[in-house]
Amino acid sequence: MAGSNLFTGTLELLILQTLLPGPKHGYAVGRHLHDQTKGILDPEEGVLYPALYRLNRKGLIEGEWGETETGRRARFYSMTRKGRASLNRERARWEEHIRAVQAVLCPDEA
Repeated sequence: MAGSNLFTGTLELLILQTLLPGPKHGYAVGRHLHDQTKGILDPEEGVLYPALYRLNRKGLIEGEWGETETGRRARFYSMTRKGRASLNRERARWEEHIRAVQAVLCPDEA
């Protein structure tokens, strides 16, 4: 699924989840989403980086310049305390949404 086809609101949630274990630069965030979803989610730069900037402006993540494993200069993003709280809230809302959709799509399993 190309970046512009991500369901509204999920990209920021997925970015926060990706940063939970520790800092990553933008390319590594996109690569992680691609790899974890076996290519189904592959956010393009024009979608991924604006989302990172939005999260930064909201104070949910912070960026710091560093060097990648290949020696390139890149901005590494890490989650703030406010970001962790937001992730916890949004994960709970997302899980509730999944249960509700599942109850409609698969009523025999509910």
